[in-house]
Amino acid sequence: MSVLWQRRLDHYPETRQRLWYLAIVVVATVVLYYELYVPGAVATEIIAQYHMSFTYYVYISVVGNAVGAFSSLLAGLADRWGRANLVAYGLGLTGVLTLFGVPNAPDQLTFAILFAVISFVEGIILVATPALVRDFSPQLGRASAMGFWTLGPVVGSLVLSEVSSNTIEALPAWQSQFVICGIVGLVVFVIALFGLRELSPNLRDQLMVSMRDRELIEARAAGIDVDKAIERPWRQMMTLPVIGSAFAISVFLILYYTAVGFFTIYFTTIYGFSLADANGIGNWFWGVDALALIVVGVVSDRLRVRKPFMLVGALGAIVMTIVFLSRATAPDTGYYTFVWIISALAMFMAVAYAPWMASFTETVERINPALTATGLAVWGWIVRACVALSVFALPFVVTSMTPLVQYGTQVATLAAKYDAEIKTIGVVDPATLAALGRNPSDPEAGTKAVAEIMQAQNVDQTTALQRLRAAAAVPKADLAFLQEHATEVQNAAAATPGQWQNWWWVCVGGEAVFLPLIFVMVGRWRPSRARADLVEHQARVDEELEQLSSSTGGTVQG
Repeated sequence: MSVLWQRRLDHYPETRQRLWYLAIVVVATVVLYYELYVPGAVATEIIAQYHMSFTYYVYISVVGNAVGAFSSLLAGLADRWGRANLVAYGLGLTGVLTLFGVPNAPDQLTFAILFAVISFVEGIILVATPALVRDFSPQLGRASAMGFWTLGPVVGSLVLSEVSSNTIEALPAWQSQFVICGIVGLVVFVIALFGLRELSPNLRDQLMVSMRDRELIEARAAGIDVDKAIERPWRQMMTLPVIGSAFAISVFLILYYTAVGFFTIYFTTIYGFSLADANGIGNWFWGVDALALIVVGVVSDRLRVRKPFMLVGALGAIVMTIVFLSRATAPDTGYYTFVWIISALAMFMAVAYAPWMASFTETVERINPALTATGLAVWGWIVRACVALSVFALPFVVTSMTPLVQYGTQVATLAAKYDAEIKTIGVVDPATLAALGRNPSDPEAGTKAVAEIMQAQNVDQTTALQRLRAAAAVPKADLAFLQEHATEVQNAAAATPGQWQNWWWVCVGGEAVFLPLIFVMVGRWRPSRARADLVEHQARVDEELEQLSSSTGGTVQG
């Protein structure tokens, strides 16, 4: 049992072991976000199942993000409690809820509460996992490591899109997607339970620039006062570089979180794509994003700079978001047009985000490397709070979505099924229709209706009579549904594209706010200056190692 709770390492691990721990962290993050994002893939079915309004569905996400924001603050205690247990046992809880809880939720309130609990755990792991990545990755490999960590939400979205687009037709019940996800989550929980470890506080509370620092860090660890290093943690982190940069990435990612929660709704309601095709578009978005995160992380580490990537990525994202929103009022836009647009958008967002994550942890380390989890807790709280507020505002900008989501599919289905009959009914005088409704055998009303059809549709009497009979055979419930909701859906369909376009402009504003706040973070703009900093740091490390060796009368070894 002690193995399942005591996870601390007293020595910095070798490369192979270190990569194993990083791999577990990345896979755990992927699975957690997969669990969190499942509702987005089957949103229309969930709304229909529980008879939700679009606003109610949106506010489930608002509450989830708000809960996650405050649990992120609690996760700042990971600097005292450690990180690995939070990740491992959090995965167990979310796996059980996803597999057994959500699919069996009897009503919309229970569904919302279970989603909030999963979001609570996600807020904790949002802080604990990047803290582990930071602990096991020196600064010179930080962008690459953070690029892999950032695969968590991105690959989680990609896995969701891939699984749902390939299984949703064979397993049409929305609960099936949660069952698949929950099984995967529990498998990864077992792996993390037995395989994940973390550094002892004396090791992780130090700054490590390269693997050459390993001997020095282990030598220092024996003399570190951990309690003193983490005194007044929140006061140390409440600085402009931490708060400003966390706010910057939060508003930059408004479009990302909109895509996670509402891309399937957007593409199915505005452009008429099937759920499989809407999730297929998501496959391209998340796939390109995932690849770009890795490539950009490696290149950023090679050049040893972060800020130029953030600047280029933000500018590119702004341009591509404007291109994307220009298609909002063009409902005939094709599948592959969107593939090209959102793939470019995803690439630029990745160019900005992976270096930002590396730079943020380096900014926190500049203040106090012993408070990495506290700094990440501030970031987690701000990002979740900003997402909650932005999602809360969404229904006030896109006000006409509820009729499309609740009734649009059924109206479209019935309208296509009874197209000819509806056209026939439309040419008959309402008074005549009312008379036939009271007495379908009324000869005078029948004769008048046939004459009206013959005149309006330019057909002979026999054809007109056949069409009238076909119209009379349409189920009254279907006609009543169309009469009640068809106009409402048509009006919403006309208004919604422009409203979504306004929302995408809000996302452009968030991306623009990101730009000036790049300058409050630590790091160089020029690779030559970054290389000079590294040479200077390595000289200081060698000097300190030599001093420690002299004072101990021998060679300092890890």
